Amino acid sequence: MKNIFLVLVMLSVSVFAEFKTLNLSEFEKMKAKGVPVIDIRTPMEWKTTGIIDGAHKVTFFNERGEPLLADWFFEVGHLIKDKKEPIILYCAHANRSKSLGKGMSQMGFENVYELEGGIENGWIKKGKKTVK
Repeated sequence: MKNIFLVLVMLSVSVFAEFKTLNLSEFEKMKAKGVPVIDIRTPMEWKTTGIIDGAHKVTFFNERGEPLLADWFFEVGHLIKDKKEPIILYCAHANRSKSLGKGMSQMGFENVYELEGGIENGWIKKGKKTVK
């Protein structure tokens, strides 16, 4: 219950936060430079559509839609050591990544990005391949 409350507070405050949405070209350039890319979807979604090659699978929600805050931030802490380092998030359609990205911006992360349209509309629909 405490985790749900924290997420609701984080998401409600994040309405005013700014973070950046990347089009496909911008996404590919940043990924090529080594910026960590995180797929925040669930394991079932990874199995169904695959992931973008090189992306880290770090789900933010469990199967019941509950946030996995401690686990998620523990894993992200292995990918970036400083809140100033860039990080790219994506989900299925950019709804969850947008909420999480705005929340992270409110928490002091300075360079949070998301893939416009998520993996389905921003990647697969544009003819890009995934890996299983």
